[in-house]
Amino acid sequence: MFGHLSLTGAGIGMMFGLGCCLVLWRLAARQVRLIDRVSPYLRDQVGTSRLLEAPATHTPFPTVERMLRPVIGDAAAFFERLGSTTISIRRRLVRAGYPMTVEQFRTEQVIWCALGLAAGLLFSFVLAAARGTSVAALVVLVALAGLAGVLARDYMLTRQVQAREKRIVTEFPTIAELLALAVGAGEAPVAALDRVARTTRGELSGELTRTLADVRSGRSLTDALEGLSQRTDLPGIARFAEGVATAVDRGTPLADVLRAQAQDARRVGHRALMEEGGKREIAMMVPVVFLLLPISVVFAVFPGLAVLSL
Repeated sequence: MFGHLSLTGAGIGMMFGLGCCLVLWRLAARQVRLIDRVSPYLRDQVGTSRLLEAPATHTPFPTVERMLRPVIGDAAAFFERLGSTTISIRRRLVRAGYPMTVEQFRTEQVIWCALGLAAGLLFSFVLAAARGTSVAALVVLVALAGLAGVLARDYMLTRQVQAREKRIVTEFPTIAELLALAVGAGEAPVAALDRVARTTRGELSGELTRTLADVRSGRSLTDALEGLSQRTDLPGIARFAEGVATAVDRGTPLADVLRAQAQDARRVGHRALMEEGGKREIAMMVPVVFLLLPISVVFAVFPGLAVLSL
């Protein structure tokens, strides 16, 4: 028993020493670069000292965040080399409809990594106390837990993007038909967009509100619709924006275009529903083939085997 406890204590001490060595090595590696020394004398400086500025915080603990900001920046750079790039993160944040910046997302990834490391460390202590697992395996387990936290936050963002796009695709036929009714009643395209955006709720309504804000800020309707297609990054919305922009520029009947867009969207939704049903049907065969069928065979064969044994 004492040998087991000494092995656990040695493993904990080795992990603590390794962590201290990594912290000291990283602090020693953070040296001031030449560009950091020269840049204050080459750029236009504001009147307020940089020491008095209050940088934006992304967590409920601003003081701790300011203390750990250099470490968080290094971790974010490591996450970018490890997984998704900054461009991919920014694009998915826009598609998810989040006002969050890339820096805020990287901060959340650091927090998820810390939670994963804490969970892995706790689980490794349980394994060391119960089964006496080797220290190397425990270190690998803790590292994998931290990596899983980072990847889980990235995967969660991807799932949020997919869920929002599904809602937009579901809302699009109704929005297109309402726009067709409004335009057919004699309203201008911008007025029709305004009416539909005010009378409906949902993800696509929010995007229409943002499009109207772009139009009111001075952009043309064509540019605003192009921004809508770029933000959503959906083929149906891109065709809708292109069709509306073409109809407005050329003076073609917009109501017919909108009705055709709505019919196409409904056909696409019906096809996607049929494909999902086919996938679900195949997935239902897995428990039938690998669970219900073997049990049925056992119930059918076992009485005969019992009689033969008697």
